[in-house]
Amino acid sequence: MALVAHFSRLADIAALGHRWQALEARADASFFLGWTWTASWLESYRPDVTLLAVTDRQGQDIALALMGHRMVPRLLGPAATLSLNQSGDPVSDRPFIEYNGLLAAAGREGEATRAALAAVTTRRDWRVLRLSGIAPGSALLKLAARRKVRRDVSPVYQVDLEAVRAADGDYLALLSANTRSQIRRAMKDHGGGLPAIHRATSDDILPWLEEMRALNSGRHQDNAWEDEGFRRFVAAIAARGVPTGEVDLLRFTDAGGTVGLLLNFLHREAALNYQSAFAAPRSAKDKPGLLCHAAAVADYAGRGFALYSLLAGKDRYKQSLATREESLEWWAIERFSPRLEAEALLRRLFRRPASA
Repeated sequence: MALVAHFSRLADIAALGHRWQALEARADASFFLGWTWTASWLESYRPDVTLLAVTDRQGQDIALALMGHRMVPRLLGPAATLSLNQSGDPVSDRPFIEYNGLLAAAGREGEATRAALAAVTTRRDWRVLRLSGIAPGSALLKLAARRKVRRDVSPVYQVDLEAVRAADGDYLALLSANTRSQIRRAMKDHGGGLPAIHRATSDDILPWLEEMRALNSGRHQDNAWEDEGFRRFVAAIAARGVPTGEVDLLRFTDAGGTVGLLLNFLHREAALNYQSAFAAPRSAKDKPGLLCHAAAVADYAGRGFALYSLLAGKDRYKQSLATREESLEWWAIERFSPRLEAEALLRRLFRRPASA
């Protein structure tokens, strides 16, 4: 049965929520395509996006996505850009989507993608399509274009919790000798064991998030926690997800007080670490971050989860904690434009990366 794809204005978030959740119940999609993430983003930032809907002949939703349209800065001047499930505005896109794509009914992803790409192709108001945080080999890359540029690729470091259980819960035995040594030395600074874990209730969310903000203050050059919109988004997603069990806000303590906090998403037997905050080290060799993640791994392994993901990022600590990895990619799909052709020529001449 042929599918129909069309764009429409996003007028009523509540009405969209009914459609989105009904389709989500029939989909096999990532947490980042679910309504908890999507509603929190829409309500926190009010981004300028339109709705892309793929429906069957009876009008039933087969796939949904949001699409931003914005003039985005480029090397030789701004270009009209579509952004999948993003706005194109760096402020609104601060939450950093991963495992991006279409929210599509299970078993109909292929035909839904073809219909969606056909609808995108008919639009004449863009020169660049941004696909952020998509899986390698995504069918979205089949869109016909003048140029397809992979702007970035990031590892997604993970811990196989089945392997932890197979090792009788001895997670450290799966790590390198250096990482084992670092965690064991840190444990000595914290009473000889891993910190205790406390799970937030709805009443804990705001004070614990404020503690995360305070612990992160001044520690990063580009600190998302200093942005009011991002703090509003994190509070919204915790308020939605903690009561439903989709979000874990964890606080780690020992006799010396707070060791750290983690904000994790729980989805299809996987725990996904989205945000973290750690107390200052208590000694030169203390590693409170490693301790908190090790404690989380032990907890989720004991609860029967299959995977603990540190999500996208090239940080050394993520690599040291991982037992496996996959990757995500960021692409720019470009149509012909004299300005973009000149930009591509300059990049080849000066060997400048597309991400610059």
